[in-house]
Amino acid sequence: MSHEKYAACIDACNTCAAACNHCSVACLREPDIAKMVDCIRADMDCAAACQFTAAVMARDSDFIAEVCRMCAELCERCAAICEKHSADHCQECAKACSDCAAECRKMAA
Repeated sequence: MSHEKYAACIDACNTCAAACNHCSVACLREPDIAKMVDCIRADMDCAAACQFTAAVMARDSDFIAEVCRMCAELCERCAAICEKHSADHCQECAKACSDCAAECRKMAA
C-alpha cells in the first residue's frame, strides 16, 4: 500500500495529536489556567494539524509536502510553548511535537 511509506510520519502525527489533546486538557486542571492559555491554544492547533496531516498521508495526497511543512511549523511552535512550562504533560507534549516536526520535515523534503 502506498501509505506505508508514510508510516513513521503518520505514527508521529498520531502520537503528537494524542499528546497535544492530553496536554490541553491537563492544562485546564492547572492552578493558574490563565498562564496556560497559549499552551492550550497551541495544543489544539497542533492536534488538529497532526490529525489532518496523518489523513493527507494516508490518502497519498498530492499536497503531502506542503501539509507536512505546515504541520512541522505548528509542531515546532507548540513544542516551544510547551517547553516553557514545567508540568510533565507539557514536557511530554513538547517532545512529541519535536519528534513529529522532525518526521514531517523529512516528509516535506
